[in-house]
Amino acid sequence: MKIHFYKYQGTGNDFIIIDNRNAIITTLKTEKVKHLCERRFGIGADGLMLLNTKPGFDFDMKYYNADGREGSMCGNGGRCMVKFAYNMGLHKNKYHFTAVDGEHEAEINDDGIVRLKMKDVNEIQDFHGDFILNTGSPHYVKLVGDAMDYDVYRKGMDIRYSSDFAKEGINVNFVEQTQPDEIIVRTYERGVEDETLSCGTGVTASALALYHNDVGYNDVTVTTKGGKLTVEYDRMDDGSYNNIWLCGPAEKAFEGEFEL
Repeated sequence: MKIHFYKYQGTGNDFIIIDNRNAIITTLKTEKVKHLCERRFGIGADGLMLLNTKPGFDFDMKYYNADGREGSMCGNGGRCMVKFAYNMGLHKNKYHFTAVDGEHEAEINDDGIVRLKMKDVNEIQDFHGDFILNTGSPHYVKLVGDAMDYDVYRKGMDIRYSSDFAKEGINVNFVEQTQPDEIIVRTYERGVEDETLSCGTGVTASALALYHNDVGYNDVTVTTKGGKLTVEYDRMDDGSYNNIWLCGPAEKAFEGEFEL
């Protein structure tokens, strides 16, 4: 059976997307997803997503990591999925959809920037001077001096496979603060088991951990290897975070067919 696919990217974080609103795909084998995501032997991507229907919502987003296993929330994937839904004819002023971590809202502005509302974050845990938090996926945030020259692959792997995190895995972000409201983020992603050009939930986690306004509205510009994103949020008196929005471009790269 031939399946039509689309390739989308958000600041270099790239995804295979399949319109599955007709429910033609009921299961995807781990090895098949892994093969499709392989860059030398398959299509090549950081993950694969299905656009599914969901009663009461505009759509449901199902996400698979590049290792073939179902993944936790992917922020850039969510933004790409919203742009894909728009390009498939689902035009809305505001989108309301579900993902593995629950309900999300999103909108596309006149410049094509996709704004995705992320889950609230109740706390940030101090871990030996670094930070751990969950923005739909678990993240480790470490402040470094020169992020662009940092050995993200080796240092990220060391943390991800350390005794504290090896079993469940964790995404590892290395962050350089260049201005009070500007940061550079590089991320080692579990499931990909490598650095990606950008990670939406990681960018969000890093922006929250390095807030510049103690209480109230924060707007952080984030530079990744794949481009720039912004994160907007409110920091509350009790140290929790809400009204979190991940904002940035999402574009179609190409489309084609594969045999399932």
